Amino acid sequence: MPSRRKDLRRTESAHLQQMSQPELPPLLREQLARYDQAQQNLQAVMAQKQQVEMELSETEKALEELGKAGDSEAVYKFAGNLLVKAKKDEVMKELTEKKELANTRKMVLAKQESRFRESLKDLQTKIDDAVKPKASQAQPPGDA
Repeated sequence: MPSRRKDLRRTESAHLQQMSQPELPPLLREQLARYDQAQQNLQAVMAQKQQVEMELSETEKALEELGKAGDSEAVYKFAGNLLVKAKKDEVMKELTEKKELANTRKMVLAKQESRFRESLKDLQTKIDDAVKPKASQAQPPGDA
């Protein structure tokens, strides 16, 4: 008989927990979904930005090394899986353009990152406000 009482208490406890955790309102569910999506977008943008920063660093390093090379030294560049001889000034021009493009992409990604962070902050505030019990509901006047 004691085990049956434990089972009954567990069932009652589970039922009370379900009752105390009502279904989330549709607006809150939508905001949570938007928050999750914004978080995923932020992570994707941050990963892209990190990749661009690595490319930029490599390009700057290549430009630096190429600047040290004399005009008479042989310069090679990748063409697919091959290394081919190239003119130093042409490679410098290509790398400079690549660097400018990478800087532009980095700025665009930084702006996107900032917008997603701001969006996450706004959504977090809205979610917090929706989850917090209203002051008037939590404590009736005169019960202080």
